[in-house]
Amino acid sequence: MTDDRRSKPTSRRNPTFGISILIVVVVLLVIGTLFFNAIRDRREYENANPQPASGSAATAASAVLGASQ
Repeated sequence: MTDDRRSKPTSRRNPTFGISILIVVVVLLVIGTLFFNAIRDRREYENANPQPASGSAATAASAVLGASQ
């Protein structure tokens, strides 16, 4: 009697799949780093250059609208 389990050829793993997963992970890390830096720089800019209060802008806009009518 022959044992079929021993006669099967050994399957080799495809190294291309591992490399493609590595490339995808690296690209996602780069994109995440870019978003993180953009958000951090925006917060630093907004802290250094505060915008005027929105309440005064709303009253100025309503005054302009009222004067034009």
